Amino acid sequence: QVQLVESGGGLVQAGGSLRLSCAASGRTFSRYNMAWFRQAPGKERDFVAAINWRDGSTSYIDSVKGRFTISRDNAKNTVYLQMNSLKPEDTAVYYCAAGGGTYYYKGDYYYWGQGTQVTVSS
Repeated sequence: QVQLVESGGGLVQAGGSLRLSCAASGRTFSRYNMAWFRQAPGKERDFVAAINWRDGSTSYIDSVKGRFTISRDNAKNTVYLQMNSLKPEDTAVYYCAAGGGTYYYKGDYYYWGQGTQVTVSS
């Protein structure tokens, strides 16, 4: 069993930065792929970024490549999402997820956090 708690969201102007954190409980955290998804009002929850538990490789959607960086600290049971050069279209609730399988498919993630709001003003 893994419990996830996100933090670090907030209101920022376009071009600004935020760092999201996701603290996990559970001894097997290091054996899960970790990902960030986001959900804007009236839209589906979409994949943003993932990090592989085995080799630390990362994957991103095209719209955030070069701006967002996902990382993990297994000793602290924490995964991060550094978001730079934020745009209004990045506004959404951001969710942390733990699981395996296909990294971009939300159905393959077993555990979810409660979400943290990110709002980017123009």
